[in-house]
Amino acid sequence: MVSQEERRRQLAREKFLRQQQRRTAARRKARTRNAVIASVLGVVLVGSVGLYATGVLKDDGDDKANTNAEASPSATSKAPDPCEKPAEGKAATATWKKEPAMTIDKSAKYTMRLDTTCGAIDIDLKASAAPHTVNSFSFLAGKGYFDHTKCHRLTTNGIYVLQCGDPTGQGTGGPGYTIPDENLKDKSLKDNVYPAGTVAMANTGQKNSGGSQFFLVYQDSPLPPSYTPFGTVSEAGMKVLKKIAGAGESTGAGDGAPNATVVIDKATVTKS
Repeated sequence: MVSQEERRRQLAREKFLRQQQRRTAARRKARTRNAVIASVLGVVLVGSVGLYATGVLKDDGDDKANTNAEASPSATSKAPDPCEKPAEGKAATATWKKEPAMTIDKSAKYTMRLDTTCGAIDIDLKASAAPHTVNSFSFLAGKGYFDHTKCHRLTTNGIYVLQCGDPTGQGTGGPGYTIPDENLKDKSLKDNVYPAGTVAMANTGQKNSGGSQFFLVYQDSPLPPSYTPFGTVSEAGMKVLKKIAGAGESTGAGDGAPNATVVIDKATVTKS
């Protein structure tokens, strides 16, 4: 006959086993979720195969309830467009066969200004830490490559970024060349988090596959340090990003085209 003490110990063991099973399941779910999050920023370079499948975040189920309320309006009620009409003009279609020659001064300070339909976004660039990236943006901006381009993706669940830099507006465009990954050990990247205000390169998930697409982080976002951080958004620019995020995205699932009409009318890189 089982004594009361033995029964108590048996129940305690069973409870412990149940806890361990739940923790194991939670860890497995977290690993899967992190892999999905890391893939969200995958982009397609010209002529390559896309890594992103539409609706990939729909499997996050339980996490939908945790969507940031300020940045993600209800899917059933679309917020009004807070932005103006784009300036007249068409996005560039030019491409280049190789990365442009280095022309920037790595020791100098550079800023990038995105004059968008939603307001100006000023960015301090990290020329010394990410010279290839800053040099490429200086070259492309000088060619008018970013002018009249849509910011084609807004994420509001799990990670919080606005993605831009594709003349096609579909996430499939690029300048025809790739640039190396840089600055992946930036002191701002702690505990696999890209802090709010970070500007970083999107890529295909492969090393050294960045092109022209980039993302602006409007709220701390858990991501592996695989995306070149090359700039920091100004305080005024962050208010613009928050306004864009506040209008939500088109799918209601946390990843889609911004409801706001976000178009870069003009991009300028300046040496200061």
